[in-house]
Amino acid sequence: MHKEILLTISAVYLLSTSIYPMNSNQNKPASILVKRFIFLLLFSICASSLQAQQLVDVSQLNKRNGVKVSVKGKLIDVKWPAGKNGNGRLVLDLEKRMPLFKSVGLESKTEFKEIAAGLDPAFILTVGKRTLDPKSGGWDVFFDRVPEKPFKSYLVDFDKRSASVSSSGAHTIIRISDMRADSFRGALEITLYNGSPLFNVAAVMATEVDSTAILYDAGLVSKTQIWQNISFSDVKNVLQTTKVSHETAAINQEVKYRTIIGQSTEGSLALFPPPHQYFYPLDEAFNLKFTWWGQNYGNLMPGYGIGIRQDPLGDRRYVPWFNAPPKTSQRLNFFCLLDTGSSAGVLEEVKKFTHSDSYVPLPGYKTMASHFHNEFIMDVVLKGLPVPEKPEFKEVLKKAGINIVHLGEFHGPGHPKGPDEERLKELHALHEQCARLSDNDFLLLPGEEPNNFYGGHWLSFFPKPINWIMSRKPNMPFVSDHPKYGKVYRIGNKDEMLKLLELENGLAWTAHARTKSSTGYPDAYKEEPFFKSETFFGAAWKAIPADLSLPTLSKRVLNLQDDMANWGLKKHVIAESDIFTITEQNEMYAHLNVNYLQLDKIPDFKDGWQPVLDAMRQGKFFVSTGEVLIPVFTVNGKNSGDTTKISPSGKTKIALSANWTFPLNFAEIVSGDGKEVYRERINLNNTLAFGKKQFEFTVNLKNRTWVRLELWDIAANGAFTQQVWLE
Repeated sequence: MHKEILLTISAVYLLSTSIYPMNSNQNKPASILVKRFIFLLLFSICASSLQAQQLVDVSQLNKRNGVKVSVKGKLIDVKWPAGKNGNGRLVLDLEKRMPLFKSVGLESKTEFKEIAAGLDPAFILTVGKRTLDPKSGGWDVFFDRVPEKPFKSYLVDFDKRSASVSSSGAHTIIRISDMRADSFRGALEITLYNGSPLFNVAAVMATEVDSTAILYDAGLVSKTQIWQNISFSDVKNVLQTTKVSHETAAINQEVKYRTIIGQSTEGSLALFPPPHQYFYPLDEAFNLKFTWWGQNYGNLMPGYGIGIRQDPLGDRRYVPWFNAPPKTSQRLNFFCLLDTGSSAGVLEEVKKFTHSDSYVPLPGYKTMASHFHNEFIMDVVLKGLPVPEKPEFKEVLKKAGINIVHLGEFHGPGHPKGPDEERLKELHALHEQCARLSDNDFLLLPGEEPNNFYGGHWLSFFPKPINWIMSRKPNMPFVSDHPKYGKVYRIGNKDEMLKLLELENGLAWTAHARTKSSTGYPDAYKEEPFFKSETFFGAAWKAIPADLSLPTLSKRVLNLQDDMANWGLKKHVIAESDIFTITEQNEMYAHLNVNYLQLDKIPDFKDGWQPVLDAMRQGKFFVSTGEVLIPVFTVNGKNSGDTTKISPSGKTKIALSANWTFPLNFAEIVSGDGKEVYRERINLNNTLAFGKKQFEFTVNLKNRTWVRLELWDIAANGAFTQQVWLE
């Protein structure tokens, strides 16, 4: 830019001296006027150039990472290496009256294909009131019904004042200010990822108002017709395509894979949210039409667009929305994936990021999901309805790549406290159906959320079918034989509950710890003998609450995992889904998570499933949302659940093997000394999409008593290990 200014000045100067030589005394008044004009022209050129430079700051751009940025006036032309697709290219227009995305496309060595032009990012921010009550968990609250209180939706105002282009590893971040809606202020961030035609668009905004809960809808809109067709996968996994009529009113669309696609003559653009982060916790995984397409969405977004959305009423139960604590930068974001081919082709590329919404097999591991209140026994089997040979819930979970399912039946319906015959009939039906529906590739296991004796809510898990009743009259024995059902236990208090778990080698753990009906637990009973017992496994993790300012999913139970380790107890944390109905129509994957248990094979139901409980009890597993996997994690050569010795210097070698789909963001090594928790974050933003790598880190763990690891990607998907204990 400076070179261009100097060339312009030189040219004008030479022109002026040729017309009016310096030694000429002729036409002096005219000479003075022309020179004044030339001076003003030069000043204008310099001022204009300086303004353009001030408008776009590229001082933090790494010019050696393959990204090329050109700034001309109010246009920013950015090209980034997009892998096998050649280069991705965005031309951004900072002129206030013009669409931001002047051009979006892909270029090869021989040609540029413009997939879209004249697009604007658009966001609707819905602001409600969070009920903050320590008795409900404070910011960890789930039992909140935000839409039953006053709320309002705002179109986020975008005023293109200034921009910057910076590098962060293999990421390029274009930040454009300002954005505002109600009390929220912030800027737009567009993040490009080297090696992929993927980019993220985010309104990054914060408020200073306390007790705020939010939702957001977002998308790309245009004043002119950009797309020829709109495509999506229906819930039956069939691609549907609609020819665009630019005047069609916006439609809320039920889809599979959370993706809506616009197709032009030169290619396709798929738009989708982070697969888990965008879905705040609910009891039901209903498909609430999470995408939209058409004109004037929400009567707030002008123009024709495609995008993502939330239903403010949720599942009509407890609907907590997202937390937005004061001064936290909430990322209202979505992803775009470019392809020069058809909508079917780009959808297949999107599906790769979530393994087609399934949990991929890993050698030496089996996947296990826990805490489902499907109530198949009470709602179907014992209700006199036809019992399907292959229930829908089994087919859905099996297609998701889940090998082992731990149920939470009789959570409301049923007779856990008796009458005895009713309770035993229900348990018999549960055990019978679990046996019938288990096979060589799928193990359906009985389980309950008893919520008696210990306090709060908790899960029970036995290694074989057990008949037990959650009450005992004074004249009834602790254990007896039933002529039809065999051995029967009757439990009257926490001591007898502990005794049953010890006798039958069972496990218990806190469900949704520190929130819901377990607010205050397990902290309230951490000194109890049953909690200190080896039968009490620990707690279960689900992403409650949701907070879009975090680069991870919920830290609530991860913090508890660290606290329990610092209490000096070898407890563990398993993933839980904690949802009710399971159907093909539901948006299951967004609400699922799994445990990868170290098992060579799936146990046969008739032989019992003690190996499953052993892997859990010994900490031989890791938790994953599905996109990030940690097949190997060792500390000085020892695996999770093991104990290793640390040298006097504290120098420790941590090794891991990782697989991922979205580019990784960071690893975090978490350790403790019995009092404090220490976190060491390792930036991994040089990784590209769809990778597999072995990492080695040397850290100082002097005086630490335990260590574990978390691994997160750029979409807040992640995985975490169990502890290695240190001596």
